[in-house]
Amino acid sequence: MYPSVITKTITLADGREITIETGKLAKQADGSVVVKMGNTMLLATVVSNKDAKEGVDFLPMSVDYQEKFAAAGKIPGGFLKREGRLSDYEILISRLVDRAIRPLFPDDYHAETQIAISLISAGDDVMPDALAALAASSALAVSDIPFGGPISEVRVAKIDGQYVISPTAAQAKTATLDLVVAASYDNILMVEGESKEVSEAEMLEALKIAHDTIKIHCQVQKELEAAAGKTVKRTYNHENNDEALKKDMHEKLYDKCYKVAAKQMPSKSDRKEQFAAIVDEYVESFTEEQKETIDKDLVKRYYHDIEKEAVRNFVLDSRKRLDGRNLDEIRYIWSEVNYLPGAHGSAIFTRGETQALASVTLGTKLDEQMIDSALMKGFNKFILHYNFPAFSTGEVKPNRGPGRREVGHGNLAMRALKQVLPPEEENPYTIRIVSDVLESNGSSSMATVCAGTLALMDAGIKIKAPVTGIAMGMISDSKTGKYAILSDILGDEDHLGDMDFKVTGTRNGITACQMDIKVDGLSYQVLEEALNQAKAGRLHIMDEIEKTLSVPNADLKPHAPRSVRINIEREMIGAVIGPGGKIVQEIQKETGATVIIEEIATGGVVSIFANDQESMDKAVKRVNAIVAVPVVGEVYDGKVKSIMPFGAFVEFMPGKDGLLHISEIKWEKIEKLDGILEVGEEIKVKLTEVDKKTGKYRLSRKVLIPRPERNQETSN
Repeated sequence: MYPSVITKTITLADGREITIETGKLAKQADGSVVVKMGNTMLLATVVSNKDAKEGVDFLPMSVDYQEKFAAAGKIPGGFLKREGRLSDYEILISRLVDRAIRPLFPDDYHAETQIAISLISAGDDVMPDALAALAASSALAVSDIPFGGPISEVRVAKIDGQYVISPTAAQAKTATLDLVVAASYDNILMVEGESKEVSEAEMLEALKIAHDTIKIHCQVQKELEAAAGKTVKRTYNHENNDEALKKDMHEKLYDKCYKVAAKQMPSKSDRKEQFAAIVDEYVESFTEEQKETIDKDLVKRYYHDIEKEAVRNFVLDSRKRLDGRNLDEIRYIWSEVNYLPGAHGSAIFTRGETQALASVTLGTKLDEQMIDSALMKGFNKFILHYNFPAFSTGEVKPNRGPGRREVGHGNLAMRALKQVLPPEEENPYTIRIVSDVLESNGSSSMATVCAGTLALMDAGIKIKAPVTGIAMGMISDSKTGKYAILSDILGDEDHLGDMDFKVTGTRNGITACQMDIKVDGLSYQVLEEALNQAKAGRLHIMDEIEKTLSVPNADLKPHAPRSVRINIEREMIGAVIGPGGKIVQEIQKETGATVIIEEIATGGVVSIFANDQESMDKAVKRVNAIVAVPVVGEVYDGKVKSIMPFGAFVEFMPGKDGLLHISEIKWEKIEKLDGILEVGEEIKVKLTEVDKKTGKYRLSRKVLIPRPERNQETSN
């Protein structure tokens, strides 16, 4: 029997349509949908266990977004010719969905849950990343899994002064602002994007326009949920509770937690130690028999809630922070450049107990990052890697390589800095920034932006302007309406707060942002206040780093590779490369320079990279000699290549031979060349003619020799 299929349609303002279909594919999943826009199709499935594992007090959810190569009519590269581990791009999309959806699950829901989103068809220049959260939320809507949605995501871009929802990939390339916004019908949940130094007002306007569209998405999902008969969700019981223990702990420990918060200790370790001592003392107050029966997991969970409540109330009551700062106060900052003598550029940026060490390496075109995914193929000249070792927080953990968090933080810093890099035609280098977080107590990604800016300037890269970043937080009470916006948040404030809003920019405007909101009912007025407070904080940080270095160094480091670009005619590309690459390989071997030849629309470009001036001069001279155009009347140093009865062939420029006729060797008449010239002999010759039909060169040597007196000619 053909399945019963339910389809709902979202119509965009420009007439394009998004359809959501359920009931046809993957019916054994708890929920599954296919979202389609043009020829682009996403399959989203969700499965959640009925029961939680023992001892689990959180939501163990995984979100995986994957683009199938077959969706774009491609076969994967590599030996196996199949999709492998998720790429960084797919991880970033997975994070966008996870960050928007995770906060809306019930706090007491702890069943293992998996959301899988696959791009199964691609086309029409539709960007599928912003459709992934709509697909995931729709799959939850047609399941019986408890979820506080629906939600959706949309991309909003500012193109030619106009805001465009769901732009094509081609349109997005010209955007001055490009945001992915996630929201429920009532509240914005997540923002991620980049921009070309836009104002706070432009950012707010984009959020409002995106939210208006998301409301339509949410209404359609509610209709889909009703049509699928899934308005009533499953019942569950994933937590054991002891109300007497909860009450006893609150009565005995809340005031103690409040007093520790009120001490306003600058040191994270001191706060941690004193908060931990409170619950340890409480447990020690029990008899040995009580210790055997007490549920330590419950004690841990209840104490976490008590500590969170006490800290939040202290901030709202006192308008002060855990470390004693005012709400808008930035921690002490110091920075240093040129710290690593072997790097092409380096910087340390320290703000409070957060520290990042950034290095810049300048490479050639051969160092570009190759991108080969289902939808994208090309090369990337700017790379930023963010590392977060366990010692940065005083912990012991195995090093398993970068996780999703590292990928996400590195991407945010990369987007912030790429807006100020020189145009590609002015920057011949592949640039790699590595940020190693050496200490962390809040906002290490923003420390990476600041350290990266300083390292780029230290390397002598002519960036448009320095970029700084700040992480904003918020603590609020929905009952009283009180709220506090916090500048330069601590790790504790991030964990216990309601918002994590990272903003980067120059003095002229915002270059990137990332926002996660964990509370309902955040108004645009509060968002505007947070943006303006963030601007003041960014400018303060800018003042501090400019005390260290305010403009890029005038020159590269002595050991950094120099670069020269030589534009050549298209027909000269082969001459520089040589048969089988022989000529270019000889140049590199003899000079020690790296020579790269590219074909462009207007002809060819030879890029030469060398670590010292002598190597550079040699390589430039060799290339110029090859690509130089012979000029009639010019005198050249030539080498005899071969001798014929009628004359000699002389190489007067690399790869260019001309005929030196027997009559043009000397003024005196010559019958044969025996004893006159030898193969390999170096002589000066003058280019006298270029045959217009054949392109052959005619040379003369005698015109460079004084002409003998006529009587001497006759006697001879």
